[in-house]
Amino acid sequence: MNAPLMLSPESLAKIDKAVAKYPPERKDSAVMAALTIAQAEKGWLSAETMDFVAQYLGMPPVAVYEVATFYTMYNLKPVGRHKLTICTNLPCALQGATHAAEHLKKVLGIGFNETTADDRFTLKEGECMGACGDAPVMLQNNHTMLCAMSPEKIDRLLKELE
Repeated sequence: MNAPLMLSPESLAKIDKAVAKYPPERKDSAVMAALTIAQAEKGWLSAETMDFVAQYLGMPPVAVYEVATFYTMYNLKPVGRHKLTICTNLPCALQGATHAAEHLKKVLGIGFNETTADDRFTLKEGECMGACGDAPVMLQNNHTMLCAMSPEKIDRLLKELE
């Protein structure tokens, strides 16, 4: 029995393109790409969406859940329009990330893994983003790397995003 179509034909075509990069017996290797594509369409990954991805790739749902829960880039509940993930690993922390994170919490009035009441911002704590020389770094909506994020730069960014 097939799951009902949960993703658009455009998203399915993108997943098919990712699957084509692997041998047919390893199409489950495209799970990260498939989850990223599904999240881009849906905004977050519900259990139903993850079940659909599992069925589409021919893998056990638990294997998809393992990937989605391991990586912080996947949203397992709805997030705000602007998801801000700040790296708090040691190199970033030594260059002001802890201070920047506290500033973000104060200005937005939320903690990590929370969303503002107006659904505009979600704040996440992230692991190393591979840009230690540009610390403290922040990722906006999983796609835009922001560097040297001082409280002043954070204030300018938040104003731009309003």
